Amino acid sequence: MHKVPIQDFLIGPGEPLVLISGPCIIESEEHTLRCAESLVKLLRPTSIRLIFKASYDKANRSSIHSFRGPGIDEGLKILQKVQKEFGLAIITDVHSPEEATIAGAVCDMIQIPAFLSRQTDLILAAGASNAAINVKKGQFLSPWEMKNVVDKLLSTGNNKILLTDRGTSFGYNNLVSDFRAIPIMQSFGFPVCFDASHSVQLPGGLDVMSGGQREFIPTLAKAAIASGCNALFIETHPDPQSAKSDAATVLSYQTLHSMLPVLEKIYLAVQTPCFTT
Repeated sequence: MHKVPIQDFLIGPGEPLVLISGPCIIESEEHTLRCAESLVKLLRPTSIRLIFKASYDKANRSSIHSFRGPGIDEGLKILQKVQKEFGLAIITDVHSPEEATIAGAVCDMIQIPAFLSRQTDLILAAGASNAAINVKKGQFLSPWEMKNVVDKLLSTGNNKILLTDRGTSFGYNNLVSDFRAIPIMQSFGFPVCFDASHSVQLPGGLDVMSGGQREFIPTLAKAAIASGCNALFIETHPDPQSAKSDAATVLSYQTLHSMLPVLEKIYLAVQTPCFTT
């Protein structure tokens, strides 16, 4: 399996567990820097590597009245401050080829949202950037269909690819996680991340916003690591109830802190092969 370089570490088999975490959206500069500082402190006693995530624009909101963020110019300036002040790798969502080019010149990794995972022009522009690429599997796609996404990225000469499972549509306003998706997508030759936050989302479940069941995030995160994922995506917030985006699925720092030792132990156990198929 190809390992993905991010700053001074790698994502892939035999490497430390990678956590992609941060608030769903950039709420302010002060809030974002405080979140980054808190995550650095939480992960310092562990071997887990952090990629800080926050979105400058949440283009896919249920309601026209929902907060979307500061926009790309101000948002990238804030993320660059996180990068500089804390030495962290940074990742953010992109929604158009133009955004992919701009954000790719700043961020260590750029992310293709699940709903845009089939948008060829966007994927090609992301691949042509200098950044590593994280593509979230669309809720409407089978895991094997992600091979087409990999082929599109490879056509640009970019092989810094991470694929993320974030659940699959299961009727109306619900998702289900099929952990076979992890080894299936790894078979394409690239590491796989599991998004434990959005996999517990209830899309559009609250009419003007999405609901969620954050109490199941620890369970799904443990199951994903046991299934062999190479990274975890967990959005966090100092006060989840007041989060301006995805309040039902962001995790508190206290809960994340209690999860980390267990996640690390499971990851280390899985990294030691004990059987063959």
